[in-house]
Amino acid sequence: MNYPNGMFYYNGYYHLYFQYNPNENTWGSMHWGHAVSKDMITWREQPIALYPDVLGDIWSGSIVMDSNNSAGFGKANNIEPIVSVFTYSKKDSITNILSQNQGIAYSLDEGRSFTKYKNNPVLKNPGVKDFRDPKISWDTINEKWIMILAAGDKTMFYSSKDLKKWELLSDFKKYIGNHEGKWECPDFFPLQLEGSEEIKWVLLVSKNSGGFNGGGGTQYFIGDFDGTRFTLDDNFKKSLSKNKAFWIDYGRDNYAGVTWSNIAATDGRRLFLGWMSNWDYALKVPTKGWRSSMTIPRELKLVKNGNGYLVSSIPVKELGNYREKKYKRENITIKGEVELINSKMTDLSSVEIKFNIRQLGHGVYTFKFSNKEGDVLLFGYEFLKNQFFINRINSGRTSFSEKFGNTTSIAPRVSKSKNLAATVILDKTSIELFFDNGKTVMTETFFPNAPFERLTILTENQEVILDDVEVNQLIFE
Repeated sequence: MNYPNGMFYYNGYYHLYFQYNPNENTWGSMHWGHAVSKDMITWREQPIALYPDVLGDIWSGSIVMDSNNSAGFGKANNIEPIVSVFTYSKKDSITNILSQNQGIAYSLDEGRSFTKYKNNPVLKNPGVKDFRDPKISWDTINEKWIMILAAGDKTMFYSSKDLKKWELLSDFKKYIGNHEGKWECPDFFPLQLEGSEEIKWVLLVSKNSGGFNGGGGTQYFIGDFDGTRFTLDDNFKKSLSKNKAFWIDYGRDNYAGVTWSNIAATDGRRLFLGWMSNWDYALKVPTKGWRSSMTIPRELKLVKNGNGYLVSSIPVKELGNYREKKYKRENITIKGEVELINSKMTDLSSVEIKFNIRQLGHGVYTFKFSNKEGDVLLFGYEFLKNQFFINRINSGRTSFSEKFGNTTSIAPRVSKSKNLAATVILDKTSIELFFDNGKTVMTETFFPNAPFERLTILTENQEVILDDVEVNQLIFE
């Protein structure tokens, strides 16, 4: 499996579709797999939703509720049609050239099965090499459907009244941000500024190369949308020129993430999910019986940082329902290496860890997971460089790819606070770090030879106080 597709919420269930090859554990003939959940944490896999056909394989796309039956697919008995918009991808057997066009399909049974539109494709390639990954939303102000899709190193905006006939509105290609590699899996949505009535539009763009720490990554842009054209916010543009790019996640293993549609207004959250891997090594990871997974679902928020804006992300609140055994310590004096918890106290294979440091000293704060096999996973904060880090060089099995464990990943700290707070989610073969209430996030995978048994903290040439640390064992069944 790889990219999440077509995520929507309806009648008490979160639906997740995803790029899926049912025939082998490498990329190949892509289908849409399907899973459902009541809380985004526990999932039940469903039958395959979309199969390839003569027009091509089924690549990424999105799903919307066509409540007004604008496409005419609905029936009587108040059945709401659910419409999927996706990329057909087909390679010419003679020229080896890939052709990509957009198709649609509809469901009248809450997304369990789909019927493809007989006149597909609804949007043909205008002569662009990469023309893919449509994300659809309803523009309530102008009363029309908006489609954004990736085209090389830009995004293209289209509109439609019926999801069948599409008109080009504009494109977005600014020579700021990161333009290395091709753009993929865009998303486009409004976010209300925390503590304000102000609304800005956020454009997510995933890139298969040029990520902050190598390989893929998902950058974002913040601005305004007039129904036709997306323009960058002036303050965000200034920040972008200094930082080169802003990333939803600075780690190496969060890619192609998009958000759920049809979330109820009473909920109000913008909910995000990413593919937890990297094309640098995705097809080589040492797993048996499965390959790839998704991140913990996250809530995206628009926050102010000085005069500019940031998109923060935090684990969804539903994760709290899976906390079991709890361990907490306060006012821990740290000098050298100090043990915080071990496997005799709680199972460390799946845990949520929260910690606070109120007065940061001039040093390096290193948290270390370890086991008797000698595997070590390090993460923490380096004060003088003002950056976070993850080091998986000695975390276990790394030799399957020279790009997997070759360097330490870093991320800039954007918060100006003298205090440091973090939430850490470790789940068997992955770690997700949320620093400063999600203003800086890092996600990476690892493959230890045995479960980790010990968590310690190390400081260099200083004595500091760890104000509190809380460890919650997570039980996923």
